[in-house]
Order: sequence, then C-alpha cells, then structure tokens
Amino acid sequence: MAGGAVSSGVATATTAVRGTVRAAAKIRILGVDPGSRRTGFGVIECRGTDYVHVAHGCLNVGGALMAERLRLIFDGLQALIGEHQPAEVAVERVVVNRNVESALKLGQARGAALCAVPRGLPVFEYAPRAIKLALVGSGAAEKSQVAHMISTLLRLPGRIGPDASDALAVAVCHAHSRRLHALGGTE
Repeated sequence: MAGGAVSSGVATATTAVRGTVRAAAKIRILGVDPGSRRTGFGVIECRGTDYVHVAHGCLNVGGALMAERLRLIFDGLQALIGEHQPAEVAVERVVVNRNVESALKLGQARGAALCAVPRGLPVFEYAPRAIKLALVGSGAAEKSQVAHMISTLLRLPGRIGPDASDALAVAVCHAHSRRLHALGGTE
C-alpha cells in the first residue's frame, strides 16, 4: 500500500447510510475507526453466534500533508475492502469536539473513509457511547476496558493497538446489532 503502513474484528441504535442489514448465517464485517493520522480497521466474520477475527491494523498516514493523508485513507480502505470482501461496513460516528480544527480534520478523514466504500456495500454508523455500551455494558467505559473485551471476545493473543481495537469494537457492535435485528429486538 503506497505510503500508508498497514499492520495486520447491543447497540442501542443503528442507522444505515446505504442499504439495509442483510440476514445471513455467515457474514464478514469491516469496522473502521477514522482518524486524520491513524485510521483503525478490523475485520470479523460472524458465523451464527460466533465472531471470528479475520484481520486488524491501522493505516498510519500522519507523516503526510492533509490532502495526501485523505488519499492514503481512501486508497488504503479500498485495498482492504478488495482484499477482505466485507458484506457490510461499520463506522464510528464523529463526536463533536471542542477543537474545531480537529473536528474538521476528523470529519474529512471520515469522509475519505466513507467515499472508499463501493456503491451498494451497506454502511452503518455507531456512536462511541453505543459501541462501549454494546461491548462493556457502560457507555462511559475506558478504552482499556473495550480493548480487553475485544481480546476476550475474539480470543486474540497479546495486546493490539488502540485504533485497531476501536475498529474491531465497531465491527463487533454492528454484529451484536445485526443479531438483535434478526431476532426482531430493534426497529
């Protein structure tokens, strides 16, 4: 991947940006934690009630100028989608930040990530609090608690980076939400 280093995933609400939740016994989900310097990704496969880790990592684009970072995020996610062929994509929703410049950069990175998703591939968004609630049982959980739950649920050996852990958390949150939808538990 040119320039970007890649290392090798019960929400209260979900909204479909494009498409609807597909019912399937086996489905692959790409979770994305957008960032202007590091964009985390995590790929899991849902096999019935089991979640299987496929890949995780981080697109490290921090050394480039902003326009180049956005291009690297776009290209990197397109390559990941091509390689892993997810059926659905789950993205962490932007939280309004007090620092306007940081919020703008994060929004641009998120936009580059969303534009990398091909037409017809459903995209779902989750608020950070909903993700934490789905994994830890508290919307105010610490990142370390979320990382611990991800390692436990996906049976991952060792520690993984915070961006990849957050991306896997988005994917698992979406998997939980899919199960609730399939059971008729949410609208």
